[in-house]
Amino acid sequence: MMLSRIAESLYWMARHLERVDNTARVLDINVVHMLEADENATEEMQWKPLLAIVNAEDCYARAYPDGRITVQRVIHLLTQDRSNPGCLFNSLKLARENARVVRDRISNAMWETLNQFWLATDKHLATTLPPWRAAEFYAFVHREVATFFGLSQSTMMRGQAYGFTALGSLQERADMTARILDVRYHLLLPDVSRVGSPLDYYQWGALLKSLSCFETYRRQYQGGINPLEVVEFVVLNPNYPRSLTYCVNGIAQALERIGDSPNGAVTDQLLALRAHLSGITAAHILDQGLHEYLDEFLARLGAFSDALQADYFDAYLGDAP
Repeated sequence: MMLSRIAESLYWMARHLERVDNTARVLDINVVHMLEADENATEEMQWKPLLAIVNAEDCYARAYPDGRITVQRVIHLLTQDRSNPGCLFNSLKLARENARVVRDRISNAMWETLNQFWLATDKHLATTLPPWRAAEFYAFVHREVATFFGLSQSTMMRGQAYGFTALGSLQERADMTARILDVRYHLLLPDVSRVGSPLDYYQWGALLKSLSCFETYRRQYQGGINPLEVVEFVVLNPNYPRSLTYCVNGIAQALERIGDSPNGAVTDQLLALRAHLSGITAAHILDQGLHEYLDEFLARLGAFSDALQADYFDAYLGDAP
């Protein structure tokens, strides 16, 4: 069994880097499409949902006690505010620190790419990032993260190290997919007066673009954007790389590479996750309530994370005394 401190660093290296990309993803969509929104939409209406998606509402309230939500404040808090543990800058810093611990377990190309990514980002964010420059920066982030994970695919042996790397990335991705769908769907669904309007199409399109699947969805479903089909695609499609089903299936494959946990808690939690996604249709999910369904999924994912920590990382299996 791999040293658990090495396994944990591989896992968090990938998880933090996936978080970097996801944070840039939701910010990028809002920045790029900010001008297309309803002219009556305030900055708060456009940017408050992002705080909910990344669970930064309390952090924002501490940083800005007046409660006023603006594009510049949200960009700063989620991108470069050092006091926010989950900001893009801090997530990338942690990814690099964990990668340094496991330099002998990843390829030189992976380390050099991540290190250069960090140095360039540190330079980019030395001053405040204005909205007009943000889209360009987030596009840079997407390219660098894609390069790193592409190198992991093409240069890592398919063993335990690869398994823990894939596990961290897929777990973070599943978490963010569920949060994006939950928050944006909640905002879109209640306003039936706008169903079928250009703004409605734009908002649903923004949701799909946040998950990098707008074009893929349109090829799969050619009758426009339908909430039932969005849920089917994003939750249940086993071939879409950001769907909940795809991520959980990938987590199962990663665990097969890693090997069984000592007491089976991880296996039990994985079975609970898979059971939650199997034998159900999008219509049934909406009937029981999408928020409730996704909330339970996130709770099960959290329980899986706790079991993983206890079984693989806290135990220090195989570590020297």
